[in-house]
Amino acid sequence: MATDDKQTLRNLSPSDIRPNPENPRLIFRQEEMESLMLSIDKHGIQVPITVYKDGNHYTLIDGERRWRCAIKLNRKTIPALIQSKPSELDNLVLMYNIHSLREQWDYYTIASKLERVMSLWERENGFFPNEIILSELTGLTRGAIRRCQLLIDLPDRFKSMLVEELDKPKLQQRLSEDFFIEMERSLKTVISRLPEYEPGIEQIRDTLIAKFRAGTISAVTDFRQLSKIATAVDGLGVAQRQAKSALDAIFDPKARVSIRDAYADAVKFEYVEKQANRFALSLLDFIDEVEREDRTDELDADVLESFGKLHDYLGRILGRR
Repeated sequence: MATDDKQTLRNLSPSDIRPNPENPRLIFRQEEMESLMLSIDKHGIQVPITVYKDGNHYTLIDGERRWRCAIKLNRKTIPALIQSKPSELDNLVLMYNIHSLREQWDYYTIASKLERVMSLWERENGFFPNEIILSELTGLTRGAIRRCQLLIDLPDRFKSMLVEELDKPKLQQRLSEDFFIEMERSLKTVISRLPEYEPGIEQIRDTLIAKFRAGTISAVTDFRQLSKIATAVDGLGVAQRQAKSALDAIFDPKARVSIRDAYADAVKFEYVEKQANRFALSLLDFIDEVEREDRTDELDADVLESFGKLHDYLGRILGRR
């Protein structure tokens, strides 16, 4: 049955079909496969897979989970849309766009083939694709592409750790993609401000992973405070020695110092002080506007009471100087 000039719907033998070597999907979680297999066993395959003819067999474009389930259930045939063979780049891009509309892939799944997309694009077009081009090609947001790049740049042994975690059910994952993304983002900030840490970066990663496993680093979002310690050197006038001392304690495998503790001891006050300064400037702008428009009589009693307390407190602080 022809659906259009390029696609034909047929029932194929699963044994005549091969997985796509360019498929970004790496992980097929057991519980997800079991759920899908139960559904197929009860209701059949409602959505055909998509393949292209490749020599004596067919290669999958979409539907590898359905195809795997059909094999396990000993199905004689599987419904398949057969389309013309795409180019290498079109093959990859098509799979990205199919899945971006249907479900959220793991970031590592996306990242694993993003390098291939970039390489094929460069080969076909003569220049390296930027984030805008990659976003248009794959349907990924530019933020997602940046997160993928952090995973792409990980050393192989850390990628292996991540793959082991991704094979577990979501609730059992500790060293998740979010962990590595937050850690790598913070370490890029540290090295950009304090490049002397770069030679020991792998040992630093090992220490941070060990501290996270031990609970010394209690949440992946703690890494954002690690970035703040590094950026405080220039932005808040914090002495480099002060920030480096905090970072040394965090990166010391023998010291049970958390990111939160180091942040609180080294730079938290400076960040709060800077925030207070912004609030004070906003308050002065508000008071100036009230006076300029002659609306002081309209101020709420609670506001006036708060202003009075602030006036008294500031008077005591300034009086001690």
